[in-house]
Order: sequence, then C-alpha cells, then structure tokens
Amino acid sequence: VKSTLKTAVRKLHDAAKAGGTGAKDMLPSVYKALDQAAAKGVIHPNKASRSKARLNAMVKSAAGK
Repeated sequence: VKSTLKTAVRKLHDAAKAGGTGAKDMLPSVYKALDQAAAKGVIHPNKASRSKARLNAMVKSAAGK
C-alpha cells in the first residue's frame, strides 16, 4: 500500500512539473490512494488530509503557470 501510494504521488509530481493538465486528472486517483492508506492505518488520517491539500495547491499553481 505504501509503495503504491508513493508511486502515485511521484507520478502526480512529475505530471505537475510537466504541464499541469494531466495532473488535474490524476488527483482523484491519488486522493483515493491516500484515503485507502489512511483507512488501513498505513499513514495517519491527518497526514492524508494534509497531503491532499498540499497536492491540490501544487497542481493549481502548476496549472496557473
């Protein structure tokens, strides 16, 4: 679960750096991975929430450039 989560987040980071349009489409799947990891106790629920907020801000700023 942790490996899958890290891979999803890394791909989102790469997509945001590349342009931002693809990153916006990837957000729901990364959110789902974060929520599943939190539900299984792999990460703390607050960390999942914080990560989602930071990723959303990153994608928004990348799309605005």
